[in-house]
Amino acid sequence: MLPPLVDAKEIQRRLRIIFPEGVAHRNYVIREMAARTIFVLLYIGAIEGAGTWMAPKHVYRMGTRQSKRRADRARKAYLVDILKRGFKTPTDRWFQDNTREPIRDETLRDGFLRIGAVLTRPGIATTSSKGRYALQSKFASLFAPALLDQPLAAAISAWQQENLSAGAQARVRLHQQSSAAAQLTVLVTFPNGESRRMAAGPSSIITKAVVEVFAHRFLKDPAVLWVSESGNKVIQRDDKLARDIGLKIESDKLLPDTILVDLAPKEPMIVFVEVVATDGPIGEKRRMALLELVTQAGFEPTQVAFVTAFQDRNASAFKKAISDLAWGSFAWCLSEPDHIIALDGTVPSGIRLLTDFGRAAE
Repeated sequence: MLPPLVDAKEIQRRLRIIFPEGVAHRNYVIREMAARTIFVLLYIGAIEGAGTWMAPKHVYRMGTRQSKRRADRARKAYLVDILKRGFKTPTDRWFQDNTREPIRDETLRDGFLRIGAVLTRPGIATTSSKGRYALQSKFASLFAPALLDQPLAAAISAWQQENLSAGAQARVRLHQQSSAAAQLTVLVTFPNGESRRMAAGPSSIITKAVVEVFAHRFLKDPAVLWVSESGNKVIQRDDKLARDIGLKIESDKLLPDTILVDLAPKEPMIVFVEVVATDGPIGEKRRMALLELVTQAGFEPTQVAFVTAFQDRNASAFKKAISDLAWGSFAWCLSEPDHIIALDGTVPSGIRLLTDFGRAAE
């Protein structure tokens, strides 16, 4: 027995719930092409364990009249006939032949396969025209017509917990936090226990994470010298601590959003952190200017670190900025808080051997 069907519009509605904002390549798995691909997988019964496999041709040669033929006999005939030579393409087809690549490469490979919602048939050559795709059985069950309301929500939640990666879930949570913060101020708690409120928005969410998460994860004895937000509004300024370590801080467009200091080393380390929700990373020119600022105050270059903080590696801001980040600086993402990206070396001769990185990871 082939599975009962819901129409493509209902599949798309459910896909938008299954994959909320924040999921990597979300558009690939919620658009109309994605919904119709899932419909065809269900239509021919290409589900894990059934032994039936779908080819992209099954999708781009499906037509409206064919999709309404729901009897098992008609569905099984379509599975086979579509692959035969001389198959008469319907005039009401959903897609043209030139959509084969976006179906295969975007919707399937970079979308559902990456997430694990679709599986591939082993042992099939890349050039083969045979079917190779099937729905993960638990994912397929989310489109049962009888599954509605609270039971559907519970089933979707269970699938998300089991199948979305930790990074993907972090991105979802981040987006949910950012959405909630759109109407609220953001409370930031500093290492000394003091708190300040920042204006609503994604930059404030990232700044909060820099102070509350990054500082404690990557500095031994963190303190905050400076925090500002858009409009050059200063949220936190610790002039006494700055004087104690010998650094003079003045409001200037050069300064980044946040200045941290690690007080644990004998010689404290200054950490300049620029928060990037849309634009403005620490590039080479900015790094050199900040470096000059602190070396003039008597600090050694080894006592300074430069960090650009983002929401996520999949965010457009990161993709836009990555090529401009300065060598010798770092990138950190809120969605993956235990990891830091090092752009190693300020000159080519300073790059270490890959074996050195391997030993450092042990």
